[in-house]
Amino acid sequence: MKKILVAVDETKGSTAVLAFFRNMVRPPEEVILLYVQRLEGNSLMIDMLSESEIATLREAMEGTEHKEALDRKAERILAHYKREFETRGLFRIKTVCREGVPAEQILKVAEEEGADLILSGSNGKQGFDRLISGSVSRDLQLNATIPVVVANATAVKDEVQVEGHLGGLVLKEQC
Repeated sequence: MKKILVAVDETKGSTAVLAFFRNMVRPPEEVILLYVQRLEGNSLMIDMLSESEIATLREAMEGTEHKEALDRKAERILAHYKREFETRGLFRIKTVCREGVPAEQILKVAEEEGADLILSGSNGKQGFDRLISGSVSRDLQLNATIPVVVANATAVKDEVQVEGHLGGLVLKEQC
């Protein structure tokens, strides 16, 4: 695998991607670390906005304290994961920050960058929470044209459950 897109955020699910990499037989040539900002916070409003409405929201937020705080948060998260990957011997690491609907932006960046695989963590939402707020990892598995691996942090420290999607085949494995 030459290029892997790794979607990260501040959740425990994203830390599971580090354990996945520790267990890889051969690391990729390049890792693209992607963080997607949700301009409106955890509201579901973004999922209902068109691209032009999102562009208007982006423009209205430019230069505000809220946007600057979002940018600092994104920089901290990307810097943290970049350091973690570098300590594992990966030196070709590109960081990307986007704004909008996470699943849509992840798929868009994967296509733009020519990624061979998408790696994402899962926050473990189930039941009603998943129904109300959706699941980025599930959206990726359903809509990606390349393989998707979802790393789920479990209750046991340093144990990660990996779920993959390869053209309709769902794989589950304990690492």
